[in-house]
Amino acid sequence: MDSWQKIDGAAREDASRVLHACCGSTRWVERMLARRPFGSWDALQSAARAEWFHLAPEDWLEAFSHHPRIGDRESLARRFPSTHHLSATEQAAVAHADDDVLDALAEANERYVKRFGYIFIVCATGRTAGEMLALLRERLENPPDVEIRVAAGEQAKITELRLASAAAG
Repeated sequence: MDSWQKIDGAAREDASRVLHACCGSTRWVERMLARRPFGSWDALQSAARAEWFHLAPEDWLEAFSHHPRIGDRESLARRFPSTHHLSATEQAAVAHADDDVLDALAEANERYVKRFGYIFIVCATGRTAGEMLALLRERLENPPDVEIRVAAGEQAKITELRLASAAAG
């Protein structure tokens, strides 16, 4: 069964839980629930992107707050039990990173939070820890108004991947 069928056919509470695991924005989940039934994968994806990019930055920040910091394996299980399995899979490359890279990620993550006020959001799937560190350092140079839109674009990619994996779970 495809994820759109699971979401279309589920009771509101169950569909809400699936959608919330894909994106932590309460407003996005509510808007997606209101748009059911989707009828196809393409319609679900189109709705997900449209609703996401029509949200306010405060809604984006809410979604960002549902992610652990890149490389922070300890907080994956402790703070994010409902999406731990997703984040752990998405950040799989970090598990094999050298301590030097993990230390550099922790330091750059701290600078990022101080600069922007939220954690670094990146679609980590398929990226090495070194690649994510390079992206983090590069994005530290962005002006805040640019960076929040870049982070929102990364969240949209994460949501798309999580919607796709919802069919398997």
